Amino acid sequence: MTTYAKTAEAIAALTPEEYHVTQESGTERPGTGKYLDNKQPGIYVDIVSGEPLFASADKFDSHCGWPSFTKPIEPAHVEEIRDTSHGMVRTEVRSAHGDSHLGHVFDDGPRDRGGLRYCINSASLRFVHRDDMEAEGYGAYLPQVEDVG
Repeated sequence: MTTYAKTAEAIAALTPEEYHVTQESGTERPGTGKYLDNKQPGIYVDIVSGEPLFASADKFDSHCGWPSFTKPIEPAHVEEIRDTSHGMVRTEVRSAHGDSHLGHVFDDGPRDRGGLRYCINSASLRFVHRDDMEAEGYGAYLPQVEDVG
């Protein structure tokens, strides 16, 4: 079983923006994230811990300026926390093992896919292409990315 954890080495390897988003609960500017328009098959993992978070099959264009997903690939890896910052009440999304700030979840997603919109900062993610998933230890998630039948 794979162990996911926040390490000093992983934190040291972050860019200033990745650090600001994941460690200081920051937000990247809308429309600027490297994964906003990514349509490649694969999974998105926590840039700090490597824990699997979202699958490309659950990504959709919500026109909000950040990558959006209908659900986590592994619900136990995503924690939801009440956020009352900035004069509003929202639900913050953090990675369970890396304790990285990922973004927020809202209830205005596609109704036919559960109704949730996980609005996630690209700076908190690393994309693993379907072709690399097995080699990087994420082969168990291939059925959530492609039709293997």
